[in-house]
Amino acid sequence: MQIFGKIFRVLWNPQYRAAFLRAGVAASTEHDRIISNLDLDNVVDIGANRGQFALCVRRHYPRAQIFSFEPLQKPAATYQVVFKGDARAKLFNKAIAAVSGSAAMHVSRWDVSSSLLPIAQAQHDNFPFTEEARMETVPLTTLSACIDRSALAGVSMLKLDVQGFELTALEGCADLLEAFEYVYVEASFVELYVGQAMASEVVSYLLNRGFSLMCVANLETGNSQRPIQADFLFSRKPASNQRT
Repeated sequence: MQIFGKIFRVLWNPQYRAAFLRAGVAASTEHDRIISNLDLDNVVDIGANRGQFALCVRRHYPRAQIFSFEPLQKPAATYQVVFKGDARAKLFNKAIAAVSGSAAMHVSRWDVSSSLLPIAQAQHDNFPFTEEARMETVPLTTLSACIDRSALAGVSMLKLDVQGFELTALEGCADLLEAFEYVYVEASFVELYVGQAMASEVVSYLLNRGFSLMCVANLETGNSQRPIQADFLFSRKPASNQRT
């Protein structure tokens, strides 16, 4: 029933419907209720895929600047179709990492599940048809190599959906992390990708860097009866409450 509800929401909204009919991209409507009241001026969208999350941002924040990062060629090309003519949506065909360079990405049959980490058996067991299909060499960069601090003036959100690569991607954002009022990150409770950080490690990382956990949303159980992954929204603590 969830899939039918999502299709209805996509087709009901003119902006979402246009992207779906033009490029076959269904907005990630499950994020609407989380981001709709944050008064965002800027969003850095790491792991943008075809622009599913960026579409939600654009619906709620027509004037927001969106900086999207998607290293895979095929979804990046679709993103460009979806946001053609949108001067305030910029795509970088790169992955965010702790250092610049290149790496081999494990491309899933369902490419939203692709990762710079090897795909573990638990991923396929819980989410069928997400096994590795091929490898693709992708460029790596740090966030500050692409975006200047001045571009994040106002209320900014950092969003990460990087399939187990969260901590390394956050390290690649370290120089600019203090510029963000919000961090919105998908993290896992089980090892879906070999060597990935667990949700508890991602939460600890952000708590220790001046953020507090606002909410946990979109809990996934896959084919299991236990929690598999969820989205975590953090906000920056007032300066007087931050750890030293």
